[in-house]
Amino acid sequence: MQKKLHIKVGDVVKVLTGEARGQEGKVLVINRSKNRATVEGVNLIKKHKKPDAANPEGGILETEAGIHISNLMLVHNGETTKVGRRVGENGKLVRFAKKTGEEIK
Repeated sequence: MQKKLHIKVGDVVKVLTGEARGQEGKVLVINRSKNRATVEGVNLIKKHKKPDAANPEGGILETEAGIHISNLMLVHNGETTKVGRRVGENGKLVRFAKKTGEEIK
């Protein structure tokens, strides 16, 4: 069974700690086994690549690295909020913003 997390792919999140503190971005990938998420434009690292067929030049590429999920907070309607779960109208669990009580789509 997969772990239930407070963020999903496509959510806008804000980084709470570390070098990228305060930056916002969209979640691209979530690695559930390591509890890490890759956020667009945040926590950039430089990666040295040898030339290959796809990239004949090679060189130094900038790419996003993972950030631990505990260091991310969901941004809903322009402000950060904690996430809760409750049973929605259709009988399924839905996420809601604890600050406003609104359901998160």
